Amino acid sequence: MDIDSIYIVIPAYEPDEKLIALIDELSSKNTYKLIVVDDGSSSDKKDIFDNIKDKARLLTHEVNRGKGAALRTAFTYIKNTYEGNYSVITADADGQHKPADIMRIADALKEHPDKLVMGCRRFKGDIPLRSRFGNNMTKAVFKFAAGVGVSDTQTGLRGFSDRLTDFMLGLSGDRYEYEMNMLLEAARDGIGFYEVPIETVYLDENKSSHFNPIKDSFRIYKDILKFSCSSLLSFCVDYVLYSVIFAFSGSIKLSNVIARVFSSIFNFLLNKKVVFKNKENIYKTALKYFALAAVILAVNTFLLNLIVKYVIKNEYIAKIIVEVLLFLFSWTAQRSFVFKKEGLTTDEQK
Repeated sequence: MDIDSIYIVIPAYEPDEKLIALIDELSSKNTYKLIVVDDGSSSDKKDIFDNIKDKARLLTHEVNRGKGAALRTAFTYIKNTYEGNYSVITADADGQHKPADIMRIADALKEHPDKLVMGCRRFKGDIPLRSRFGNNMTKAVFKFAAGVGVSDTQTGLRGFSDRLTDFMLGLSGDRYEYEMNMLLEAARDGIGFYEVPIETVYLDENKSSHFNPIKDSFRIYKDILKFSCSSLLSFCVDYVLYSVIFAFSGSIKLSNVIARVFSSIFNFLLNKKVVFKNKENIYKTALKYFALAAVILAVNTFLLNLIVKYVIKNEYIAKIIVEVLLFLFSWTAQRSFVFKKEGLTTDEQK
């Protein structure tokens, strides 16, 4: 892809001299358009911003609004002031992203304009425990929730082409959750990821990191939580119908089949509209969903009869056990098969 301009966006809150050094080195390349967003820094940082304002376009928030808001301010400025083909690279102001790695992101964008290009650290060697724990936890849960693996969920070094500007502007979150929402929504919308290995740099044991293992991980867990609530509601519908029909008929198979038909319709509509927010043709997704539902029903009924015959004689308790056993299978299958977005991949630069 031919790119007319490459913008490097650096949100800065209470920066130090490392921002000056980064701007000096990037501006010496005469290749990039630099944008720095002063996100409501205190007045004693004025000298730092004065030092760079001749080398970078300086945008200012009067009060601190958060990293997500700062990024959107820069993206809006680019969209409103430039009409050609461009790419955007986001980098941090604290010196953790080397100019050489920023340039590698720019090179990768030329070959992968439709993907979210990410500078990913390898987390080898002497890595602060906080960072190792946070990244390992979030990337494991992200892979389960989104259906695609990302080796560094917390990297602020990312790049995208002008084709994704509207997507970036539509993301929610004004603070550090914006970057996690970017990954989750990209996965949901079928935008692929391309990873570029970068140097791992930690300053002062990474004490300046704003990653919150509980709060930020919850932004991934919430999708699984929504699915769990959907499954619980559907289970309630299924279990009530199963219990009522079994009380009258005495037939496990008949009760399970009828209950599952009605609960599956309820679950499909809930998952499509609320959990996975799928916008594909309802008939196409319904065909896949009920094909999966038929398989799960067959397995469900088989296991239910097997448990009642050989393990637990109580048909009501056996029903609960089977539903729990099939929960994770149902989540994975719906995410990866029924409501999967086309084009979702993760590639890595060798």
